[in-house]
Amino acid sequence: VQLQASGGGLVQAGGSLTLSCTASLRSLRQYTMAWFRQAPGKEREFVAAIRWSSSHTYYSDSARGRFTVSRDNNPNMAYLQMNSLKPEDTAVYYCAADARTILSSIRMPRSYDYWGQGTQVTVSS
Repeated sequence: VQLQASGGGLVQAGGSLTLSCTASLRSLRQYTMAWFRQAPGKEREFVAAIRWSSSHTYYSDSARGRFTVSRDNNPNMAYLQMNSLKPEDTAVYYCAADARTILSSIRMPRSYDYWGQGTQVTVSS
């Protein structure tokens, strides 16, 4: 599975961005797609995830209420709509996917075998 993330950029605090992740597989029905982020000097952290077949969504506490994860089947793309952005949201954002992710570990980077290259999001104050 090849993933490609895009849509990052520079935005002022309070603004919005939508990240996209394109997946190379014809069918992602068995997959969980997730977004993680990593700020300089910090560990990679979970942002949001979506179960492809059910569209059930999961969010970190910092993302809930501001970010929305979604997906399309044709083509296979996942999105992260980010609203009310804050300077602390500044990070490289990665999309990730795996077909074996279980609910108890959905927020763990080690649960995902496939990663996109990352896209930089910078929020200015």
